[in-house]
Amino acid sequence: MVDPASAAMIASSAFAAIKKGFSIGRDLESMAGDLSRWMGALSDLDQAEKEAKNPPLFKKMFNGESVEAESIRVFAARRKAQSQREELRNWISFTLGKSAWDELVRTEADIRKKRQETLYKQREKRRKFVEALTIIFLILLLGGAMVLLIYFLIKAKGA
Repeated sequence: MVDPASAAMIASSAFAAIKKGFSIGRDLESMAGDLSRWMGALSDLDQAEKEAKNPPLFKKMFNGESVEAESIRVFAARRKAQSQREELRNWISFTLGKSAWDELVRTEADIRKKRQETLYKQREKRRKFVEALTIIFLILLLGGAMVLLIYFLIKAKGA
């Protein structure tokens, strides 16, 4: 599960570094690491939003926090990210031109696609595997309890 608070914090710190870089006159290429962290965090926020809309089975059942509360946290983080994106778009378009922003957006789309294909799919497979093992364990536990109950009932009748 992607934590929206962590992703928002990473996005904010990376964005602050980008803003500082622009303010001291660094070029976009020298801030590639910060841009990459920011884009990765935005991708994580998108994934957190998808997971909040369709939470895992056990999260629905046993999570102390409501799905609605998590949705609100994701929403707030997404709004902040949109504001950062708009500020960055304005800055890059003003200083480097619209084509630079368009190139950055294409790069961001590539990063999101790669993260979706690798990181998020692996995480989803792991989550489903753990859920399946938990269900199997609970079924075996329940079956064992039933067998034990039947055994004691039979033994009680015989006594």
